[in-house]
Amino acid sequence: MNRDMERYKEFSRRALIIGVAQTALFGVLATRLGYLQVVEQERFQTLSDKNRISLRLVSAGRGEIMDRFGVPLAINTQNFRTFLVPEQANDVEETLYRLSKLIPVTEDDKQAVLLELGKVRPFTPILVKENLTWEDMAMVEQNFPDLPGVSTEEGEIRSYPLGLATAHIIGYVGRVSEAELAAEEAKEKNPVMTIPGFRIGKTGVEKKFDAELRGVAGQIQAEVNVVGREIRELSRRDPKKGHRLTLTLDADLQMQCQEMLAKERSAAAVVMDAHTGEVYALCSYPSFDPNLFSRGIPADIWEGLLADETNPLTNKAVAGQYPPGSTFKMVTALAALEAGIPPGTHVFCPGYYMLGKDKFHCWKPSGHGSVGFEGALVQSCDCFFYEMGNRIGVDAIAKMARRLGLGAKMDFDVPGEGEGIIPDRAWKLKRYKEQWHKGETLNSAIGQGHTLTTPLQLATMTARLVNGGKAVKPVLVRTIEEKGSQIPEWKNIGLNPAHLAIIMRGMDGVVNGANGTAKGSRITEAPYSMGGKTGTAQVRRITAAMRAQGIKNETLPWRWRHHALFVGYGPVEAPRYVTAVIVEHGVGGAKAAAPIARDILLAIQKRAPHRIHTVDEAVEAAAASGETTKKPAPRNKRKKRQ
Repeated sequence: MNRDMERYKEFSRRALIIGVAQTALFGVLATRLGYLQVVEQERFQTLSDKNRISLRLVSAGRGEIMDRFGVPLAINTQNFRTFLVPEQANDVEETLYRLSKLIPVTEDDKQAVLLELGKVRPFTPILVKENLTWEDMAMVEQNFPDLPGVSTEEGEIRSYPLGLATAHIIGYVGRVSEAELAAEEAKEKNPVMTIPGFRIGKTGVEKKFDAELRGVAGQIQAEVNVVGREIRELSRRDPKKGHRLTLTLDADLQMQCQEMLAKERSAAAVVMDAHTGEVYALCSYPSFDPNLFSRGIPADIWEGLLADETNPLTNKAVAGQYPPGSTFKMVTALAALEAGIPPGTHVFCPGYYMLGKDKFHCWKPSGHGSVGFEGALVQSCDCFFYEMGNRIGVDAIAKMARRLGLGAKMDFDVPGEGEGIIPDRAWKLKRYKEQWHKGETLNSAIGQGHTLTTPLQLATMTARLVNGGKAVKPVLVRTIEEKGSQIPEWKNIGLNPAHLAIIMRGMDGVVNGANGTAKGSRITEAPYSMGGKTGTAQVRRITAAMRAQGIKNETLPWRWRHHALFVGYGPVEAPRYVTAVIVEHGVGGAKAAAPIARDILLAIQKRAPHRIHTVDEAVEAAAASGETTKKPAPRNKRKKRQ
């Protein structure tokens, strides 16, 4: 009996211990469960969503670029593409082979896909081919049963309707390089650049205003399974398209000017409003087709562009740097007048100028006789400006050149601008650690020596001379959508109106005077007119032996011939438009550059783009003047998708 009682007590004690232990254990578990469900609920809900939800960026449509009348210069067009999902294709190589029988899939395309296979997850679509035709798309879709894993898509691609005519201005877009992506990530900016196939501006306006044109990416929130495959879309935030840019450019005038330059082997021209700085045309010839870069330029064409000695990829209007030659003489004349040289001063030109024992030649060996400021400009007498340079010194010339916009970048709306060189004593000491020589002042006075300028700077200089001395700068972007007008008000640089009048009378005489160097390019069609200044810039030194032999410049190899320049304005009575033209190795300004400038100034005076605000008005004005003006290309209204 006692033994059974002992066993019962022992059993009860053990049961009690086990019960207490179980109760304690369940209590701990319940407490922990309550903590996780109540206290840590928000944190674990977030972690759970991260496992379950995938966020995907959607690129925005790129903003269009228009000319001042609404003519499209850069738009988005349909881009038919085909993709391949590796895990859905039984045999990737076999599928690619079948696809190549239907659409132009090259061996390079196949190798690119096979290379991509090792970088992406098997359910991720790989781009096989883009820029397909509608017929290609239809052919692929009809054969879907024989093409497992293949899909098609309609996206957008950048297109440039005017092609070569605006290539150097608008530029082009291209895929993001690894270096560009790394730079963007370092700045922690818009992650949209990580979207496969995303394109950014590489040159021109496309590059300078890439942030405005790019827009804001959208976002798709989708539910994914445990391996990351998308199951369904949960929410979507639509992308915001990039801003539309309206340029000051006149597309029709731009095409006309580009055709005028095409008569030469290599040339550039800038046409702008002397009062507002609006650039109506900015041409560089030869050019290239920017559409090739959007779609992938063939290697042979790329190599041909690089090997061309006329540098078709360089925008010579803003990046080309040339000795201004005699187009610089207005700077020296104005500097002399502002330095206190009397306006009635005359210098005798026997055909040369002596500085000590050194002899500096005038372009006219027989000399110009006695000439003053106006006559020196009209006949482009070198000796007069040698004397002015010798009297006032190079620093005074350089100071005036900089006031007129030379020797510094213009902060223009097209990247790649050349800075030019306006030398003075401080510049040479810093650059070469040498003192300035008087002979160098004489060369600077006629736009030679170290002096370098761009056509854009020369157009700006001319504008400041003929607009009454306003510090106008070239402007290309007229408005940015949602940001409004980009045309500023210009201050005055404080030049004496009487001195400017002397310069303008001289430029008038260059074209319209009996002895003017550009009298052969006078506008004879009333009521239009122009003034200006010729320039011929040496590209290499002419030795005494060459001068004695009487070698003709046009007989030399092309790259050794002089550059031809002309800066002009019109009309003479009320200057509104200015132009700067350079013909590389064109031998002489009067011969090669002045006729082009005449045609440009005549065309723009007929069009009067500063008075016209719509494309219909532009068409009517052109019809009234007998010109042909193209209406804007119809906008593409076909369905687009991200």
